[in-house]
Amino acid sequence: MATEAALPAAKGWSESVRPYLERAPLAALLLGISSGFPYAMIGATLTTRLSQDGFEKSSITAFSLAFLVYNLKPLWAWVIDAVRLPGIGRLGQRVSWIVLTAALVMLAVGNLALVDPQHVGQSPVGQFMIWFGLGREGEFAALFEMAVGAVLVGFAGATFDVVIDAYRIEILKPEQLGVGSGMSQYGWRIGSAGAGALALFMAARQGWEAGYLACALFALPAVIAAFWVGEPERHREAVKREGRPGIVAGIVGPFTEFFSRHGAWLVLLFILLHKIGDTLANLTLRLLLNDLGFSNDEIAIYDVGIGFWAYLIGIFIGGIIYARLGMKRSVLISLILMAISNFSFALLAAAGHSNWGLAGAIGFENIASGIGGVVVVAYFSALCDLRFTAAHYALISSAASIVGRFLTGTTAGAMMEQFGNVNFYLFTVVAALPGIILFWLMMRSGLVDSSVGTAGTAREGDAQA
Repeated sequence: MATEAALPAAKGWSESVRPYLERAPLAALLLGISSGFPYAMIGATLTTRLSQDGFEKSSITAFSLAFLVYNLKPLWAWVIDAVRLPGIGRLGQRVSWIVLTAALVMLAVGNLALVDPQHVGQSPVGQFMIWFGLGREGEFAALFEMAVGAVLVGFAGATFDVVIDAYRIEILKPEQLGVGSGMSQYGWRIGSAGAGALALFMAARQGWEAGYLACALFALPAVIAAFWVGEPERHREAVKREGRPGIVAGIVGPFTEFFSRHGAWLVLLFILLHKIGDTLANLTLRLLLNDLGFSNDEIAIYDVGIGFWAYLIGIFIGGIIYARLGMKRSVLISLILMAISNFSFALLAAAGHSNWGLAGAIGFENIASGIGGVVVVAYFSALCDLRFTAAHYALISSAASIVGRFLTGTTAGAMMEQFGNVNFYLFTVVAALPGIILFWLMMRSGLVDSSVGTAGTAREGDAQA
């Protein structure tokens, strides 16, 4: 068995670009498009819809709770690995689940499309409310019906994400994980932005119902990818060698398998720590820009405009770096770049109101984040065992986001007020150092290689994806 890091790197930059055009990374692009659109349906799109329908701001912001469902997906992710679907299960474990969850997402979005804020009971959920005596006229009943609809979209979208992530990891060969992660993130941006724009465009002309129903079609690219590529051979071979986990093994197996690896607790510590400094800096960026007196136009041009394109460039660079330098060096470089990007915000805070300074800081930060998003996601993907890919990646990605957001979200503002802007951003650089040092030590000790799961390793006899 050879780890991904031992696989040969591309010989030149042109050779590094070519993998983006291979079938599996192109399929990852389609998967990303479908993954991104449900998030948009319960994000800015739903906020705009409720605002235009005259609901109060306090009621609208409460709908952000629907996003909590995404953080809870490890609770049921094991089902995707352990349960074979009756009937359509003959398509294969992953393909059948993609078809089912795509249908569930389309039904959930369709239900949300039919919700009428003025009349309870227009949607299937509303009909159930009436049957159970919960449907009454008024704003509360309408909000409840829409809230249930939004949670259903969140649950279906989170489950769709679990299947998509597992399928993406399994169709990619180990050396393709970086490029595939980049293509998936490109797709996610296309799906979320495209669905949001289409919903607004259709709503302005034919109403929100038509807008949501049209956006439901964004679930289809993942289905197309599944039938184009087929059942992942690497997953099929792993199940043939080890056996498909049952219910109990599906729940317990991902934990016992991961923590049986040498140095698993240090790897978990890295997952929890690696993004704290970056999250601190990004959560407070708009506060810094307001303190420095940047106008809304300047923020839109530099933070949103330049930042968007810089992030896309960073994704592309990240895929190339991963293919050219391998997993270990690319992850370490990305961690260092993200720490330096935090230092650029400290320089901006010291310089004051400077459009050139803002453009440089925003551009560098988003390129660094794009690179980090690709190579770190690729590393986390490589940590998965092919028998438990769905459960493993759901657990790893949730641990990486929940802990960082909780710790930083509850302390960032107070720390910024206490330290002052310059010192606060210098502190975010210091907060990034433990993750960098820990990963460097893991590299030196060989722990990065030994901790990689079967998703990040190549075996003789494995079918090529």
